[in-house]
Amino acid sequence: MYNPNDKFTDQLPVIAVRGIIFLPVSDIRVEVGREFTKEAIHEAEENRDGHVLLVFQQNPKIENPEFGDFIDVGILAKIAVKIKLPNGNYKIKFTPITRVRLEDLIITSPYYEIEFTSMITKVDDMDEQQVSSKILSKEVVENSKFLFRDQKKVLSSLKEGITSSSLSDLVASELRISENEKIKYLKELSVNRRIQMLLEDVEKQKRLQAIENRINENVRKSSDQNQKEYYLRQKMRAIQEELGDSKQSDHDKFLKEINESNMPEKVKDKALKELKRYEYLAPNSNESNVARTYIETLISIPWSKVTEDEKDINVAINKLEESHYGLKKVKDRIIEYLSVKMLTGKNPQTILCLAGPPGVGKTSLAKSIANALNRKFVKTSLGGVHDEAEIRGHRRTYVGALPGRVMNGMIKAGVTNPVFLIDEIDKLTQNQKDDPSSALLEVLDPEQNKYFSDHYVDEDYDLSKVMFITTANYLQNIPAPLRDRMEVIDVSSYTEIEKFHIAKNFLIEKQIKGHGLDDDKFSITDSAIKTIIRDYTREAGVRQIERLIGTVIRKAIKEILIKKKESVNVTLNNIHIYLGKKLYKNNQIPTTNLVGIVTGLAYTMAGGDTLEVEATYYPGKNNLVSTGNLGDVMKESAMAALSYVKSNQKKLNIDPEILEKNDFHIHVPEGAIPKDGPSAGVTIATALISVLANRKVNRFVGMTGEITLNGRVLPIGGLKEKAIAASRSGLKEIIIPEGNEKDVEDIPKEVQDKLKIHFAKKLDDVIKIALLD
Repeated sequence: MYNPNDKFTDQLPVIAVRGIIFLPVSDIRVEVGREFTKEAIHEAEENRDGHVLLVFQQNPKIENPEFGDFIDVGILAKIAVKIKLPNGNYKIKFTPITRVRLEDLIITSPYYEIEFTSMITKVDDMDEQQVSSKILSKEVVENSKFLFRDQKKVLSSLKEGITSSSLSDLVASELRISENEKIKYLKELSVNRRIQMLLEDVEKQKRLQAIENRINENVRKSSDQNQKEYYLRQKMRAIQEELGDSKQSDHDKFLKEINESNMPEKVKDKALKELKRYEYLAPNSNESNVARTYIETLISIPWSKVTEDEKDINVAINKLEESHYGLKKVKDRIIEYLSVKMLTGKNPQTILCLAGPPGVGKTSLAKSIANALNRKFVKTSLGGVHDEAEIRGHRRTYVGALPGRVMNGMIKAGVTNPVFLIDEIDKLTQNQKDDPSSALLEVLDPEQNKYFSDHYVDEDYDLSKVMFITTANYLQNIPAPLRDRMEVIDVSSYTEIEKFHIAKNFLIEKQIKGHGLDDDKFSITDSAIKTIIRDYTREAGVRQIERLIGTVIRKAIKEILIKKKESVNVTLNNIHIYLGKKLYKNNQIPTTNLVGIVTGLAYTMAGGDTLEVEATYYPGKNNLVSTGNLGDVMKESAMAALSYVKSNQKKLNIDPEILEKNDFHIHVPEGAIPKDGPSAGVTIATALISVLANRKVNRFVGMTGEITLNGRVLPIGGLKEKAIAASRSGLKEIIIPEGNEKDVEDIPKEVQDKLKIHFAKKLDDVIKIALLD
């Protein structure tokens, strides 16, 4: 029906072949499974005398191809044998007839039908063809072992006699080349040109085989035949050296990342040198792993990437206010610091150190500073660090060496200007061999950290853009040279009022959200919150308060689920159901005016408190006894108070015989709690004067202040906390040193409204107010 030597045009059903290219030289076997190809087979057998078009998809993954997805040259073929497989597909043998050019897609359903035009093979020069065919035949016979997939098929066809056209198609179809490379042979009509291309490909295969043979020979000579692993490694190395394709994927990836990392030229040269070294190392060797890790570290370090800082100081102020309640002085100092940063565009020369007891929000303040500046935040804790290498890193000569904490922090941040929090800087451990604090000097000194050198990286790194913030609980534990490089901001303990607002406005909402509870299903009264603060916690910060609120919410959720309650309201009357009995007792003023018992004001790490100071005397040898777990400073205050009383006995109307023939006892209740500090001096003196002069003390008056031998009252600290404790315990008046008058503005207004504040310059001023006639 179709003559391959004639020019004709027709339309036939299509068999779309994927993943392989056939040439019209011998029988073609194809498994047919797609529905439209099955329909095409049926149509060909019924109406086309078994003739079909074999077309080839460019992308084998496409299930329903369009006309543009086919290679523009196909094969006209006839069905010879059809076998149905168990899976429902057909295994079909086709007899190829000729090449055809695809013209147009006529129909696509239920099968594809394409209009085509036959392509006639042409011979440009018969003499040239004969010579080329002879050369090709010779190459085929001499090199068939490595040239072909099925050398027997090629050689047997050659012996039986074959045309130049068929020879070119047969050699091309069996040659060890990729399917894509076969397309050029499918499209080429000139027999001369096909043979010429085959000779080029054969020559290429011969060169590759020669290289492989040379590599195998080199490996054979240099390898120990009894060591298989060593032999394989040497062969791989020889292949890499010959082809220049050593660890090519890793090499290309690292090279691209090095070029994109914007490293300084000096560092880039070092990275490229290490990359070249890595390329020739055995993949499984320790040296290869070390080199790879070092290259990855250099790439991951941020060399130039920065984040843009917030330029509006008001935005920074609002962010600080949103995240923290109170801490006015701390916030003011931070805003001053940030203002300088925003104005100059540079980090201030000092390093901030947030110092205070645990739980007062030092770490969260540092996060808020990062948020206010719109910078990345990264943190490292130095608690228990005793090795300088933790800061600077280990040298690469050590197995398992890694960068230090500073460089690791920069890698985590991914930018050169993060806010870097160094937490617990006072917990560094020092011994005779190691002093990690000395390594921190270079990190925190603005004059030096521009050229910080990590032992592992072994190149200078600029830390001058980093805003370092440190935290500490005890400043005295920080070495003096390190402390000298930091500006300390004292983050003192929260007052009860601040704790109340923090709990009400922040912690309760956070815990409700964290436990997945709806806002309308849980409520807690202000009085219940204050009870939690006063009777269930004793802390400087709010961590325990947050834990207790979480406990209350969990028990409330249990009630809602078990008892099917709509909501739970926690009040002063039922708080004990959720938290049990009260854990702490707050000191209250005496119920009557007494002799020898004075209420003093104390400052603790958990805030302010009141304490009673008791004084008495009994026959003895004029000795002073102090009890109540008092510290040395407090004992010295008691001695100073007694000396003042003795030296002013006439003015105080005290009988000299009482002073000469008695011992004196000072006691501060709650002896299990250590007490120390000079601020109880006026309280001890007032108690002694009260008992020795037999004068009652006004129970509504509290006092604080250090005393000297001549009766001067010196300033003290913690006035805000002491005033809040006085208000809480029921006192109506407090006596404070005149030198603390400037600190009264720190006392919350609601506390000032409840207390009458007296200023004392000398002890005489205290006695006039505190002792009754």
